[in-house]
Amino acid sequence: MKIHEYQAKQILSSSGVSIPEGKIARTSGEASQIAQQLGGTVAVKAQIHAGGRGKGGGVKIAKTPLEAEELSKQMLGSKLITPQTGSEGREVQCVLVEKGLNIEKEFYLGIVIDRSRQMPVLMASREGGMEIEEIAETEPSKIHKEPIDPVIGLQFFQCRRLSYGLNLDPNLIGPTARIAMGLYKIFMEYDCSLVEINPLGVTTDNRICALDGKIVLDDDGIFRHPDLRALRDIEQEDPLEAQAQDYEISYVKLDGNVGCLVNGAGLAMATMDVIKGSGAAPANFLDVGGSADVEKISKAFGLMLSDPNVTSALINVFGGILRCDVVAKGVVKACLEKNPGITILARMSGTNMEEGKNILGTSGLNVTFANTLADVSRNMSILSD
Repeated sequence: MKIHEYQAKQILSSSGVSIPEGKIARTSGEASQIAQQLGGTVAVKAQIHAGGRGKGGGVKIAKTPLEAEELSKQMLGSKLITPQTGSEGREVQCVLVEKGLNIEKEFYLGIVIDRSRQMPVLMASREGGMEIEEIAETEPSKIHKEPIDPVIGLQFFQCRRLSYGLNLDPNLIGPTARIAMGLYKIFMEYDCSLVEINPLGVTTDNRICALDGKIVLDDDGIFRHPDLRALRDIEQEDPLEAQAQDYEISYVKLDGNVGCLVNGAGLAMATMDVIKGSGAAPANFLDVGGSADVEKISKAFGLMLSDPNVTSALINVFGGILRCDVVAKGVVKACLEKNPGITILARMSGTNMEEGKNILGTSGLNVTFANTLADVSRNMSILSD
Protein backbone atom coordinates (compact mmCIF):
# COMPACT_ATOMS: atom_id res chain seq x y z
CA MET A 1 0.00 0.00 0.00
CA LYS A 2 1.40 3.37 -1.02
CA ILE A 3 0.94 6.48 1.09
CA HIS A 4 1.39 10.17 0.34
CA GLU A 5 4.56 12.14 0.95
CA TYR A 6 3.03 14.14 3.81
CA GLN A 7 1.96 10.90 5.52
CA ALA A 8 5.41 9.39 5.06
CA LYS A 9 6.97 12.51 6.54
CA GLN A 10 4.75 12.27 9.59
CA ILE A 11 6.10 8.75 10.18
CA LEU A 12 9.67 9.90 9.55
CA SER A 13 9.26 12.79 11.97
CA SER A 14 7.92 10.45 14.68
CA SER A 15 11.20 8.52 14.35
CA GLY A 16 13.35 11.62 14.88
CA VAL A 17 13.98 12.60 11.24
CA SER A 18 13.90 16.36 10.67
CA ILE A 19 11.34 17.49 8.07
CA PRO A 20 10.46 20.96 6.71
CA GLU A 21 7.63 22.79 8.43
CA GLY A 22 4.48 22.48 6.37
CA LYS A 23 0.78 21.60 6.12
CA ILE A 24 -1.66 20.03 3.69
CA ALA A 25 -4.02 22.23 1.66
CA ARG A 26 -7.11 20.99 -0.19
CA THR A 27 -8.10 24.38 -1.56
CA SER A 28 -6.09 27.25 -3.01
CA GLY A 29 -7.31 29.47 -0.18
CA GLU A 30 -5.88 27.09 2.40
CA ALA A 31 -2.57 27.06 0.50
CA SER A 32 -2.42 30.83 0.67
CA GLN A 33 -3.13 30.84 4.42
CA ILE A 34 -0.43 28.22 5.08
CA ALA A 35 2.10 30.16 3.03
CA GLN A 36 1.21 33.29 5.02
CA GLN A 37 1.76 31.42 8.29
CA LEU A 38 5.09 29.96 7.18
CA GLY A 39 6.37 33.27 5.79
CA GLY A 40 8.90 33.69 3.01
CA THR A 41 9.43 31.25 0.16
CA VAL A 42 7.44 27.99 0.18
CA ALA A 43 7.31 24.84 -1.92
CA VAL A 44 3.92 23.76 -3.28
CA LYS A 45 3.97 19.99 -3.87
CA ALA A 46 1.21 17.95 -5.51
CA GLN A 47 0.34 14.82 -3.50
CA ILE A 48 -0.09 11.76 -5.71
CA HIS A 49 1.07 8.15 -5.49
CA ALA A 50 3.84 8.48 -8.07
CA GLY A 51 7.41 9.69 -8.32
CA GLY A 52 8.84 12.17 -10.78
CA ARG A 53 6.42 14.91 -9.73
CA GLY A 54 8.99 17.63 -10.29
CA LYS A 55 9.42 16.56 -13.92
CA GLY A 56 5.66 16.71 -14.38
CA GLY A 57 5.26 20.17 -12.91
CA GLY A 58 3.97 18.95 -9.56
CA VAL A 59 6.58 20.74 -7.43
CA LYS A 60 6.74 24.53 -7.66
CA ILE A 61 8.34 27.33 -5.64
CA ALA A 62 6.22 30.26 -4.49
CA LYS A 63 7.72 33.47 -3.09
CA THR A 64 4.44 34.97 -1.89
CA PRO A 65 1.12 33.67 -0.49
CA LEU A 66 -0.61 34.93 -3.65
CA GLU A 67 1.77 32.93 -5.81
CA ALA A 68 1.20 29.85 -3.62
CA GLU A 69 -2.54 30.29 -4.08
CA GLU A 70 -2.19 30.53 -7.86
CA LEU A 71 0.12 27.51 -8.13
CA SER A 72 -2.12 25.34 -5.96
CA LYS A 73 -5.16 26.44 -8.00
CA GLN A 74 -3.39 25.15 -11.13
CA MET A 75 -2.54 21.81 -9.48
CA LEU A 76 -5.70 20.97 -7.53
CA GLY A 77 -8.17 18.98 -9.57
CA SER A 78 -5.73 18.56 -12.45
CA LYS A 79 -4.29 15.29 -13.77
CA LEU A 80 -0.56 15.25 -13.09
CA ILE A 81 1.40 13.19 -15.60
CA THR A 82 4.82 11.88 -14.57
CA PRO A 83 7.08 9.09 -15.87
CA GLN A 84 5.45 6.79 -13.30
CA THR A 85 1.77 7.59 -13.91
CA GLY A 86 1.50 6.78 -17.59
CA SER A 87 -0.38 8.99 -20.02
CA GLU A 88 -3.58 8.93 -17.94
CA GLY A 89 -1.94 10.77 -15.02
CA ARG A 90 -3.21 11.01 -11.44
CA GLU A 91 -5.67 13.56 -10.08
CA VAL A 92 -4.26 15.98 -7.51
CA GLN A 93 -6.64 16.33 -4.58
CA CYS A 94 -4.31 18.02 -2.12
CA VAL A 95 -0.98 19.84 -2.03
CA LEU A 96 1.73 20.02 0.61
CA VAL A 97 2.87 23.58 1.33
CA GLU A 98 6.30 23.59 2.99
CA LYS A 99 8.64 26.27 4.24
CA GLY A 100 11.53 26.86 1.84
CA LEU A 101 15.04 25.91 2.98
CA ASN A 102 18.48 26.89 1.74
CA ILE A 103 19.88 23.59 0.50
CA GLU A 104 23.57 23.10 -0.20
CA LYS A 105 23.67 19.37 -1.08
CA GLU A 106 21.21 16.59 -1.78
CA PHE A 107 21.58 12.84 -1.17
CA TYR A 108 19.57 9.65 -1.50
CA LEU A 109 18.98 7.33 1.45
CA GLY A 110 16.65 4.35 1.51
CA ILE A 111 15.96 0.73 2.39
CA VAL A 112 14.55 -1.73 -0.13
CA ILE A 113 14.30 -5.51 -0.48
CA ASP A 114 17.19 -7.03 -2.43
CA ARG A 115 15.50 -10.10 -3.87
CA SER A 116 18.73 -11.59 -5.17
CA ARG A 117 20.16 -11.60 -1.63
CA GLN A 118 16.78 -12.25 -0.01
CA MET A 119 17.27 -9.50 2.55
CA PRO A 120 16.79 -5.76 2.99
CA VAL A 121 19.58 -3.45 1.83
CA LEU A 122 20.42 0.07 2.97
CA MET A 123 21.35 2.25 0.00
CA ALA A 124 22.78 5.75 -0.30
CA SER A 125 23.96 7.97 -3.12
CA ARG A 126 25.35 11.45 -3.53
CA GLU A 127 23.01 11.87 -6.51
CA GLY A 128 19.99 12.94 -4.48
CA GLY A 129 16.85 14.11 -6.24
CA MET A 130 17.25 11.64 -9.10
CA GLU A 131 15.34 8.38 -9.52
CA ILE A 132 17.43 5.66 -7.90
CA GLU A 133 16.60 3.31 -10.79
CA GLU A 134 18.12 5.81 -13.21
CA ILE A 135 21.32 6.06 -11.15
CA ALA A 136 21.55 2.27 -10.87
CA GLU A 137 21.32 1.96 -14.64
CA THR A 138 23.64 4.77 -15.70
CA GLU A 139 26.12 5.11 -12.82
CA PRO A 140 25.83 2.11 -10.46
CA SER A 141 29.19 2.90 -8.83
CA LYS A 142 27.58 5.96 -7.23
CA ILE A 143 25.27 3.79 -5.13
CA HIS A 144 26.63 2.58 -1.79
CA LYS A 145 24.98 -0.50 -0.30
CA GLU A 146 24.90 -2.23 3.08
CA PRO A 147 23.09 -5.60 3.17
CA ILE A 148 21.06 -6.10 6.35
CA ASP A 149 21.21 -9.55 7.92
CA PRO A 150 17.59 -10.27 8.95
CA VAL A 151 18.78 -12.18 12.02
CA ILE A 152 20.97 -9.48 13.60
CA GLY A 153 19.46 -6.43 11.93
CA LEU A 154 21.12 -3.21 10.80
CA GLN A 155 24.23 -2.31 12.80
CA PHE A 156 25.31 1.25 13.58
CA PHE A 157 28.80 0.70 12.16
CA GLN A 158 27.16 -0.10 8.80
CA CYS A 159 25.34 3.21 8.88
CA ARG A 160 28.53 5.09 9.69
CA ARG A 161 30.40 3.28 6.93
CA LEU A 162 27.67 4.21 4.45
CA SER A 163 27.73 7.83 5.66
CA TYR A 164 31.48 8.05 5.09
CA GLY A 165 30.90 6.90 1.52
CA LEU A 166 28.79 10.02 0.91
CA ASN A 167 31.77 12.29 1.58
CA LEU A 168 29.84 14.24 4.20
CA ASP A 169 31.13 16.83 6.61
CA PRO A 170 32.52 14.84 9.59
CA ASN A 171 29.98 16.54 11.86
CA LEU A 172 27.15 15.02 9.80
CA ILE A 173 28.36 11.39 9.86
CA GLY A 174 26.70 10.61 13.18
CA PRO A 175 23.36 12.35 12.43
CA THR A 176 23.13 10.67 9.02
CA ALA A 177 23.86 7.28 10.57
CA ARG A 178 21.11 7.85 13.13
CA ILE A 179 18.66 8.73 10.35
CA ALA A 180 19.58 5.46 8.61
CA MET A 181 18.90 3.55 11.84
CA GLY A 182 15.56 5.37 12.08
CA LEU A 183 14.65 4.25 8.57
CA TYR A 184 15.38 0.65 9.50
CA LYS A 185 13.20 0.93 12.60
CA ILE A 186 10.33 2.20 10.43
CA PHE A 187 10.99 -0.48 7.82
CA MET A 188 10.67 -3.28 10.38
CA GLU A 189 7.97 -1.90 12.68
CA TYR A 190 5.59 -0.94 9.85
CA ASP A 191 6.20 -4.01 7.65
CA CYS A 192 7.46 -1.92 4.73
CA SER A 193 8.71 -2.98 1.33
CA LEU A 194 10.32 0.44 0.76
CA VAL A 195 11.38 3.41 2.89
CA GLU A 196 13.34 6.19 1.22
CA ILE A 197 14.30 9.84 1.55
CA ASN A 198 15.00 11.39 -1.82
CA PRO A 199 16.40 13.90 -1.49
CA LEU A 200 17.96 14.07 1.93
CA GLY A 201 19.11 17.67 2.07
CA VAL A 202 22.00 19.39 3.83
CA THR A 203 21.19 23.03 4.53
CA THR A 204 23.65 25.90 4.31
CA ASP A 205 23.78 25.97 8.13
CA ASN A 206 24.82 22.28 8.13
CA ARG A 207 21.55 20.63 9.15
CA ILE A 208 20.07 17.48 7.63
CA CYS A 209 16.43 17.42 6.55
CA ALA A 210 14.17 15.01 4.67
CA LEU A 211 13.01 17.06 1.69
CA ASP A 212 10.89 14.20 0.39
CA GLY A 213 9.79 10.84 1.78
CA LYS A 214 8.34 7.68 0.34
CA ILE A 215 7.02 4.66 2.23
CA VAL A 216 5.38 1.57 0.72
CA LEU A 217 3.67 -0.79 3.15
CA ASP A 218 3.51 -4.52 2.47
CA ASP A 219 -0.17 -5.39 1.92
CA ASP A 220 0.34 -8.75 3.62
CA GLY A 221 1.43 -6.99 6.82
CA ILE A 222 -1.39 -4.44 7.03
CA PHE A 223 -3.49 -6.70 9.26
CA ARG A 224 -0.94 -6.08 12.02
CA HIS A 225 -1.39 -2.31 11.70
CA PRO A 226 -5.13 -1.49 11.64
CA ASP A 227 -4.30 2.17 12.32
CA LEU A 228 -2.42 2.38 9.01
CA ARG A 229 -5.55 1.53 6.99
CA ALA A 230 -6.65 5.13 7.50
CA LEU A 231 -3.67 6.25 5.40
CA ARG A 232 -5.01 4.48 2.31
CA ASP A 233 -6.16 6.79 -0.49
CA ILE A 234 -8.42 4.72 -2.72
CA GLU A 235 -8.77 7.61 -5.17
CA GLN A 236 -5.07 7.20 -6.03
CA GLU A 237 -5.41 3.48 -6.75
CA ASP A 238 -6.52 1.77 -9.93
CA PRO A 239 -10.28 1.19 -9.41
CA LEU A 240 -10.09 -2.49 -10.32
CA GLU A 241 -7.07 -3.10 -8.08
CA ALA A 242 -8.82 -1.32 -5.20
CA GLN A 243 -11.91 -3.47 -5.71
CA ALA A 244 -9.78 -6.61 -5.85
CA GLN A 245 -8.16 -5.68 -2.54
CA ASP A 246 -11.62 -5.40 -0.97
CA TYR A 247 -12.39 -8.88 -2.31
CA GLU A 248 -9.02 -10.16 -0.96
CA ILE A 249 -7.98 -11.11 -4.49
CA SER A 250 -4.42 -10.79 -5.82
CA TYR A 251 -4.94 -8.69 -8.94
CA VAL A 252 -2.63 -6.32 -10.81
CA LYS A 253 -3.82 -4.53 -13.93
CA LEU A 254 -1.47 -4.65 -16.92
CA ASP A 255 -1.50 -3.14 -20.41
CA GLY A 256 -2.45 -6.14 -22.56
CA ASN A 257 -5.78 -7.50 -23.78
CA VAL A 258 -5.68 -11.18 -22.72
CA GLY A 259 -7.24 -11.56 -19.29
CA CYS A 260 -5.90 -14.48 -17.28
CA LEU A 261 -7.22 -16.32 -14.24
CA VAL A 262 -4.84 -18.66 -12.45
CA ASN A 263 -4.48 -20.29 -9.03
CA GLY A 264 -0.99 -19.82 -7.61
CA ALA A 265 1.46 -16.95 -8.07
CA GLY A 266 4.15 -19.10 -9.72
CA LEU A 267 1.70 -20.57 -12.21
CA ALA A 268 0.35 -17.09 -12.89
CA MET A 269 3.85 -15.82 -13.74
CA ALA A 270 4.46 -18.82 -16.02
CA THR A 271 1.10 -18.22 -17.68
CA MET A 272 1.96 -14.60 -18.42
CA ASP A 273 5.30 -15.75 -19.86
CA VAL A 274 3.44 -18.09 -22.21
CA ILE A 275 1.16 -15.26 -23.31
CA LYS A 276 4.10 -12.94 -23.98
CA GLY A 277 6.07 -15.72 -25.69
CA SER A 278 3.16 -16.23 -28.06
CA GLY A 279 3.23 -12.62 -29.17
CA ALA A 280 0.20 -11.51 -27.10
CA ALA A 281 0.08 -9.40 -23.94
CA PRO A 282 -1.55 -10.20 -20.57
CA ALA A 283 -4.15 -7.74 -19.31
CA ASN A 284 -3.61 -8.66 -15.69
CA PHE A 285 -2.01 -10.76 -13.02
CA LEU A 286 -4.82 -12.61 -11.22
CA ASP A 287 -4.17 -15.28 -8.61
CA VAL A 288 -7.35 -16.56 -6.93
CA GLY A 289 -5.37 -18.70 -4.50
CA GLY A 290 -6.21 -22.17 -3.25
CA SER A 291 -9.27 -21.64 -1.05
CA ALA A 292 -11.63 -19.64 -3.28
CA ASP A 293 -15.28 -20.62 -3.57
CA VAL A 294 -17.67 -20.13 -6.51
CA GLU A 295 -18.60 -16.61 -5.39
CA LYS A 296 -14.98 -15.49 -5.10
CA ILE A 297 -14.10 -16.99 -8.50
CA SER A 298 -17.11 -15.19 -9.99
CA LYS A 299 -16.03 -11.88 -8.47
CA ALA A 300 -12.45 -12.35 -9.64
CA PHE A 301 -13.38 -13.25 -13.22
CA GLY A 302 -16.03 -10.52 -13.32
CA LEU A 303 -13.45 -8.01 -12.12
CA MET A 304 -11.12 -9.08 -14.92
CA LEU A 305 -13.92 -8.73 -17.48
CA SER A 306 -14.64 -5.21 -16.20
CA ASP A 307 -11.36 -4.08 -17.76
CA PRO A 308 -12.40 -2.58 -21.13
CA ASN A 309 -9.07 -3.70 -22.64
CA VAL A 310 -9.86 -7.40 -22.09
CA THR A 311 -10.99 -8.97 -25.38
CA SER A 312 -10.31 -12.63 -24.52
CA ALA A 313 -9.48 -14.77 -21.51
CA LEU A 314 -7.09 -17.55 -20.56
CA ILE A 315 -7.89 -19.87 -17.64
CA ASN A 316 -4.98 -21.95 -16.35
CA VAL A 317 -5.89 -23.95 -13.26
CA PHE A 318 -4.15 -26.80 -11.46
CA GLY A 319 -6.83 -28.31 -9.29
CA GLY A 320 -5.71 -29.19 -5.79
CA ILE A 321 -7.53 -27.73 -2.82
CA LEU A 322 -9.27 -25.48 -5.35
CA ARG A 323 -11.33 -27.85 -7.50
CA CYS A 324 -11.69 -27.34 -11.23
CA ASP A 325 -15.49 -27.61 -11.08
CA VAL A 326 -15.61 -24.74 -8.57
CA VAL A 327 -13.55 -22.60 -10.94
CA ALA A 328 -15.79 -23.52 -13.88
CA LYS A 329 -18.99 -22.63 -12.00
CA GLY A 330 -17.57 -19.25 -10.97
CA VAL A 331 -16.38 -18.45 -14.51
CA VAL A 332 -19.77 -19.34 -16.03
CA LYS A 333 -21.58 -17.20 -13.45
CA ALA A 334 -19.34 -14.19 -14.16
CA CYS A 335 -19.50 -14.53 -17.94
CA LEU A 336 -23.28 -14.77 -18.03
CA GLU A 337 -23.45 -11.57 -15.98
CA LYS A 338 -20.66 -9.62 -17.70
CA ASN A 339 -19.73 -10.87 -21.19
CA PRO A 340 -21.17 -14.19 -22.41
CA GLY A 341 -19.57 -13.74 -25.84
CA ILE A 342 -15.94 -13.55 -24.73
CA THR A 343 -13.47 -16.03 -26.25
CA ILE A 344 -11.95 -18.32 -23.60
CA LEU A 345 -8.98 -20.68 -23.75
CA ALA A 346 -9.02 -23.02 -20.75
CA ARG A 347 -6.48 -25.47 -19.34
CA MET A 348 -7.69 -27.44 -16.35
CA SER A 349 -5.74 -30.18 -14.65
CA GLY A 350 -6.15 -31.94 -11.32
CA THR A 351 -9.05 -32.33 -8.94
CA ASN A 352 -12.42 -32.66 -10.72
CA MET A 353 -10.96 -31.51 -14.04
CA GLU A 354 -13.44 -33.52 -16.11
CA GLU A 355 -16.36 -32.03 -14.19
CA GLY A 356 -14.90 -28.58 -14.71
CA LYS A 357 -14.44 -29.10 -18.44
CA ASN A 358 -17.99 -30.44 -18.73
CA ILE A 359 -19.43 -27.40 -16.94
CA LEU A 360 -17.60 -25.01 -19.25
CA GLY A 361 -18.20 -27.12 -22.36
CA THR A 362 -21.97 -27.26 -21.86
CA SER A 363 -22.35 -23.64 -20.72
CA GLY A 364 -22.83 -22.18 -24.17
CA LEU A 365 -19.71 -20.04 -23.75
CA ASN A 366 -17.07 -19.77 -26.49
CA VAL A 367 -14.50 -22.10 -24.90
CA THR A 368 -11.50 -23.96 -26.37
CA PHE A 369 -9.65 -26.47 -24.17
CA ALA A 370 -5.92 -27.12 -23.89
CA ASN A 371 -4.20 -29.94 -22.01
CA THR A 372 -0.67 -28.54 -21.56
CA LEU A 373 1.10 -25.19 -21.58
CA ALA A 374 2.45 -26.16 -24.99
CA ASP A 375 -1.18 -26.56 -26.15
CA VAL A 376 -1.96 -23.15 -24.66
CA SER A 377 0.89 -21.59 -26.62
CA ARG A 378 -0.20 -23.25 -29.87
CA ASN A 379 -3.81 -22.11 -29.40
CA MET A 380 -3.08 -18.55 -28.36
CA SER A 381 -3.99 -17.36 -31.86
CA ILE A 382 -7.70 -17.91 -31.12
CA LEU A 383 -7.48 -15.24 -28.43
CA SER A 384 -6.23 -12.63 -30.85
CA ASP A 385 -8.67 -13.35 -33.67
